[in-house]
Amino acid sequence: MNIQIFGKAKCFNTKKAERFFKERRIKYQLIDVVKYGLSKGEYQSVKNAVGGMANLIDEKSKEYENQYIAHLASQSDVEERLQDNPGMFKTPIVRNGKKATVGLKPEIWGEWIEG
Repeated sequence: MNIQIFGKAKCFNTKKAERFFKERRIKYQLIDVVKYGLSKGEYQSVKNAVGGMANLIDEKSKEYENQYIAHLASQSDVEERLQDNPGMFKTPIVRNGKKATVGLKPEIWGEWIEG
């Protein structure tokens, strides 16, 4: 099991995801998504696993409003802005190889552990 948690420092759900894996003594790597973002490969893998880019965007974030994402026509423009402004990612993004979740999903993480 190779768990990566992409999260934000002040995100309660990121802290809950960390606690979930700590309590089960499962090693994980925590990545500050705002500071480091996602590489192109990580982004594509996560996007495919969660059913598309729309599931990754936090429409309540300040960055979302500041970038006028709702008014952009092309998906490539939105993806470019998302890569340049990783604070728009919904968190936590928890990745286990080619599998990934967005948000708090302990039921799915439990399946990974049992699986």
